[in-house]
Amino acid sequence: MSVRIAIDCMGGDQGLSVTVPAAMRCADEDPDTVFLLVGRSQDIQAELHRQERQLRGPLGRRLRGPLAPGRLEIVDAQGMVAMDDPPATALRAKRDSSMGIALELVKTGRADACVSAGNTGALMAIARFVLKTLGGIDRPAIAHMLPNEKAGSTTVLDLGANVDCSAEQLLQFAMLGCALVSALQGRERPTVGLLNVGEEVIKGNEVVKQAAELLRASGLNFHGNVEGNDIFRGTTDVVVCDGFVGNIALKASEGLAQMMAGFVREEFTRNALARLIALIARPALGRFRHRVDHRPHNGACLLGLRGIVIKSHGSADAYAFGFAIRRAIEASRHQLVMRTEAAVAPLIANLAGRPAVASAGAL
Repeated sequence: MSVRIAIDCMGGDQGLSVTVPAAMRCADEDPDTVFLLVGRSQDIQAELHRQERQLRGPLGRRLRGPLAPGRLEIVDAQGMVAMDDPPATALRAKRDSSMGIALELVKTGRADACVSAGNTGALMAIARFVLKTLGGIDRPAIAHMLPNEKAGSTTVLDLGANVDCSAEQLLQFAMLGCALVSALQGRERPTVGLLNVGEEVIKGNEVVKQAAELLRASGLNFHGNVEGNDIFRGTTDVVVCDGFVGNIALKASEGLAQMMAGFVREEFTRNALARLIALIARPALGRFRHRVDHRPHNGACLLGLRGIVIKSHGSADAYAFGFAIRRAIEASRHQLVMRTEAAVAPLIANLAGRPAVASAGAL
């Protein structure tokens, strides 16, 4: 299935030096996808030429073949959203930025999905204004599948889009998370956990306690309260929290993985004997390094919108940003918005006490 992906080339901590080479590599790997590179056209063109020289040079990784004409299209956008721009400023004054125009391409149907490593608050504000939310959903949430020890994944949301949430919004996030798992993993009744400071019913602040009551009465497969370590144990399929807690949990886990990898590297380079042992253990160490590398898990879906938006880490390198692009391609080919809407509609109708209307696209 051919898809078109709009890329906010100016977003992120490093901008063009990350987004353009990642798009080129994905274009090289996936001949059925067209990439719309949104940003300052003259700068994008210069970066494309620079990357082509490096990739085709004697020390570069050569492309599999010449990129077909039209596979990489440049869409001019002279403005950009800075990483420290307040969301209100970005929404009011920067709709013509690379981020805003990339989202407009999704709205008009010229692109199937948008990928950005830019300012999270600005991305949510502009995306919510341009694309609108699904019926019954107040706010979009950043949802991502994190690896767990059961060789599967745990879908966690929200990971940073909404710092303050009501109990009703946490319930909506649970519905969105279940819809995502059902759409992509084929599970009919995913289990849901509410992230808390303890498993006991009496634990948590008032919002979390109210959310637990709503979840118990919702008809969802609610497991109960879960703690931070349950995310990686795979205790439930979906873990729900507000964006403040979720983003801290995500960044803390990534920092821990990087620290552990650093500790292992230090110990195996401490002296000659350690280096010899490292040489013998090199295959196992390589597998360990791959398993704790957070970059292949980059790219989270801004779920609940009438369009596919993938948020990359602002600090992502080209390797990591490529995975965010691939997630956008996968979500487009899975028709994620249609399937999510079909899965969420009966849940919302059930909560409202109205009979759900069957949808042709229902799971």
